[in-house]
Amino acid sequence: MKVLVTGGSGFLGKAICRRLAARGDTVHSLHRHHSPALDALGVTQHLGDIRDRAAVHAAVDWCDAVVHCAAKADMAGRPRDFEQVNVDGTRHVLSACARVGARLVHTSSPSVVHDGRDLEGVDESAPYARRFLAAYPRTKAVAEGLVLGAAGHLIPAVALRPHLIWGPGDPHFLPRFAARRRRLWMLGRTDKLIDTTYIDNAADAHLLALDRLEPGSPLTGRAYFISQGRPCTTAHWTNALLGAAGLPPVRRRMPVRAAWAAAALLELACRAPGVPVEPPLTRFLVGQASTAHWFDISAARRDLGYRPRVSMDEGLARLTDHLARQPDRTAL
Repeated sequence: MKVLVTGGSGFLGKAICRRLAARGDTVHSLHRHHSPALDALGVTQHLGDIRDRAAVHAAVDWCDAVVHCAAKADMAGRPRDFEQVNVDGTRHVLSACARVGARLVHTSSPSVVHDGRDLEGVDESAPYARRFLAAYPRTKAVAEGLVLGAAGHLIPAVALRPHLIWGPGDPHFLPRFAARRRRLWMLGRTDKLIDTTYIDNAADAHLLALDRLEPGSPLTGRAYFISQGRPCTTAHWTNALLGAAGLPPVRRRMPVRAAWAAAALLELACRAPGVPVEPPLTRFLVGQASTAHWFDISAARRDLGYRPRVSMDEGLARLTDHLARQPDRTAL
């Protein structure tokens, strides 16, 4: 199979490229900057921006399938930037796939159904949130809706919602936890349960969907939650990642209302003219850190044959070993 991975130089995209190349698929990637790691895998690199319709169409030409991972996933930023990358970029991918008849596996997010309240064991029947605390989940919901709306009558398409992806090479969670560990607080009196996904399990889910997605497939037009299948507390996961890096755990706590008020003030201050920095705390982040969000993955088990083959304990052991072999432990 000839597969294009958008955002193939990113954390998840690279893991998918690695798996595809290892099994003998012809792999292409569309991303902005050249990647030596993808060179080593034999991936054909198309340097371009997902916001550029012509670049997307050129990269998709003659592909059998597309795995669309490219996204703007920051906690804050200009809403228009999220619109251009997450929504317009997805439109470009859809039109390119429709032109050449390529199947599409779209990487979405469970945050599309999170409105700031607890989500405990919900399945894919949960509706999109009516209000969003940030541009990222809002634009991901719009993008997923576009994909599922096009599925069937335009192309075979499915959306996956992997939650909190972590593991060796993670550029998001552990580096941020480590950099801010002296300013980290657990929120609320008690910890809520959350789902997470080890990187290899997230990549597995995408390949399983890719292999089962054919014209007329029952997967077409559906979304699937992806996770470890075993929720843990926010404190357990955060401190487990810090422990893998040899860093002390976070034990301090802050009331949720105090964190919410601080986040609102920081967001307001950082929107002032002449303030080019992103707020260190946002209401979206407070909502994610103070509520339960874990999901029923029985549909993925049934329809995709998905099984989280790497447990959290095994994933943490792999992460610890990976970090121990880094020459500079401070550069996580």
